[in-house]
Formats: sequence, structure tokens, C-alpha cells
Amino acid sequence: MFICVIADYGTGDPAFTEVTQRLLMAFPHAQIHLLSVPAFSTLATGFWIAQLGLNPGPSDRLIYHNCAPRQDDPEARRDNEGEGLTYALLSNGVKVVGVNAGYTLSFIKDYTKELRVVNVSRGGSQFRSRDVFPPAAAAIMNEDFSLLGDSLKSEQILDVPPDRIAWIDGYGNIKTTIGAHTLNLEPQTKIVIRIGDVVSDAVYSDGSFKVSEGTLAFAPGSSGWSKGDSGEPLRFLELFLRGGSAWERFGRPRVNQQVTRIA
Repeated sequence: MFICVIADYGTGDPAFTEVTQRLLMAFPHAQIHLLSVPAFSTLATGFWIAQLGLNPGPSDRLIYHNCAPRQDDPEARRDNEGEGLTYALLSNGVKVVGVNAGYTLSFIKDYTKELRVVNVSRGGSQFRSRDVFPPAAAAIMNEDFSLLGDSLKSEQILDVPPDRIAWIDGYGNIKTTIGAHTLNLEPQTKIVIRIGDVVSDAVYSDGSFKVSEGTLAFAPGSSGWSKGDSGEPLRFLELFLRGGSAWERFGRPRVNQQVTRIA
């Protein structure tokens, strides 16, 4: 079994090791991969759930995610309560278990065969992804669905915001939530992009490397997946500075910041 743990603990945080130990108690032969997203970034969490879950991979696969900013209720918390646990069965058979918070389920909500609440405690521990959730994930992966509760409808889940930074990769490329199909431009069209207080010229390209060195391209990137039974690809636009870093060009913006085309 391949298990991907997506959480906002921080790169190298021992919390990942603690969760891994608990998961290995239930799945001693599993391969576990750890993916750290920015603190409280439900958008990045949801993006990677979809990118990893909806693309090819091992058939016996679990995505276990925890990004729970506890923003569903502004009042003081009783017994460390947080957002509820959910189970999703994706259209390709991949299982997803994790907290329903913000945008965590937004990217996959239209690609599920099943989307259910998991009836486990919403409190009892500050570290629920270690102390409360692993036994529920183990039961589900072993085809014990007795903990599953009410179904969630697509309209109960937030839509993906259409103009945000979803991720910044190690090369400084800025992956956005802007669908490539939403931009109807001829290649090499000059445009202007704003992120925060920074404005930059860019060139629309149908392929990132079809620009000269030092040029900022706005082009369909490597992220996306097939749309339903049609097999039609969904691609997202990226900002790519050939020979440099788009992230540096725009003053090191954060995930979830708005990306605006102003010309």
C-alpha cells in the first residue's frame, strides 16, 4: 500500500514521524510519503489531494490529510474540538481520509463516487491526526465502513477559487488555480500580471520553454488531471520565469494570494 500524508506540520517536523508510526501500526508494510504544505493552507492541501489522487499511481493507495485551522467556529474550543473527519472514494478508486476544512475537498468534490462523514470524535486531543484518526483510516482501508455517516453533497463544499496561487515549486514556478481553458489568447501575446503589490509583464505561451531566457511566461503547466469520463485534460496555468524564479520576481508571494491579469 502507498500512503501519502499531506499535512501542515512543517518540513522536517517530528509530528510527521509520530503520525507515520501510528499509521505503520495499522499498515506495517505500507510505503509512506510525507508532503508538507504551508501552515493552515487548506488550498494547497486540496490541490495536492487532487493532483496526487486523480493522477496515475498505485492501485492500493490512501491519501491521509490533515490541515485543520479550526476556523469553522470562532468561539472558544471545548476539548480541542476541530473540523470533522471525512472519507472520499475517488472516481479512480483512490481512498482519501482527512479533515473537511476550507478548500481541502474542493478540488476533488466533482470526482468522487462517495463522500461521507466519518463518525469519530471531533475532540479529545490537540493532535487528532495522531491520536484519533489513524484507527478510522485503518478500518476504512480494511473495508470496514461502520464508522461512515452522512453523505456530503457537492454544494456543501467550497468551490475552488479561480484566481489564486495553489503552490510554489522548488524552481520558483507559481502554480495557479486558473484553468488553462479560461484563457483564449494567441501564443506570444503580451500580458500584465499582478500579485499583491507587484506588477510584471509576461508572455502567454502554450508551452513554458517556448520563451527566451529571462522572459516571464504564463502558460499551461504540469498540474492537472482528466475531467471525468471524457478523459479531457484539465490543466492549470503557471507563471514561469525561464532562467530565474517567478516567485522572486513577484516578491515571494504566499499560497492563496490572488493572481490578476490586468492587461
